[in-house]
Parts: sequence; C-alpha cells; structure tokens
Amino acid sequence: MNLEPSEMFKALAVETRVKIIELLKSEGPLGAKKIAERVGVTPAAVSQHLKILRQAGFVRSERNGYWIPYSIDEEALENCGEVLAEICTCGCRGSGDFREKELANSSLESLKNYQREIENELRTVRDRINELESTTTRTAGGLDFTAIGGKRQGREVPQSLRVWKTQSGDD
Repeated sequence: MNLEPSEMFKALAVETRVKIIELLKSEGPLGAKKIAERVGVTPAAVSQHLKILRQAGFVRSERNGYWIPYSIDEEALENCGEVLAEICTCGCRGSGDFREKELANSSLESLKNYQREIENELRTVRDRINELESTTTRTAGGLDFTAIGGKRQGREVPQSLRVWKTQSGDD
C-alpha cells in the first residue's frame, strides 16, 4: 500500500502510535490487550491507534481463533524510510553521508543555512553529553541519590541493591 507522505506522517504524529510500532518491532506480534499493558493506555485507545496504523499500512493483523495478533509491516516501514530519505535536508538519502556534488552546486546562503543546522545539532549533542557527565547516582542507606546540576533526588532502593555506585565510573 503506497500512501501519500502526509498520510504516513499523520499516522506517526501521535507518540503512542510510534511506541506501538517500536513495541511490535522489538517483541513481534502481540494482542491489543498486551499492547495496552505495555504502552500504558486503555485497550479501547490501543484499538483506535491500531485501526489508524492498519489504515496507514504500518500494522497488519490476522485472526488466529479468538486471538488477533498485530505485527508491523516491514515493507511499509521501509517505504516510510525511503520517503524520509528523499526529503532529508542534509541530502544524505539515509546514508548519513552528505552528497558533496550537491553541496558543490549549492548557493552560499544554502550552505550557511546547512552549517547553522549542523552547529545547532552539534550544540544539542554537546549539551546532552555534559548533562550525562554531570549526573551521578549514589545508593546509600536505602536511598538512591541522583545529583543533577547540584540537586539531589532520592527514592527507595531494595535492600539487595544497597551498594555505592556511580554512573560515571568513579567509585
């Protein structure tokens, strides 16, 4: 089933539907009740999301007695990936590499825009790295303390896990 890109994106515009696709991709065919439990929404809501995903062609179902397992349609997901690769602003076509020929023929303004996009992305990655490096977790006396930007948050930890540890590796 070939859908218009706008229809594909509409179907994927809801986070719950993306979670359903990720779940089915990682765990294989599941019934609506199991999907609802794992995603954390009501079975009725899952049913509506599955209906939209089926109409978009991302999910298929086949009755097996009383059980109706839902699974992803890998061909439809590949088609979606191809559409995304075609409209990708970096020109990588899904490879992750930019196309030097296209850049060679680009205007100065479009190259500067591309440079700003890459710099913003790099800034976001650096911020996330700094955030992860500044986060440490220590477990003591039954509380798990996570220091984030100088603030401490505590939560109960089972007796079997009450040891000192750090995420950053400096014990």
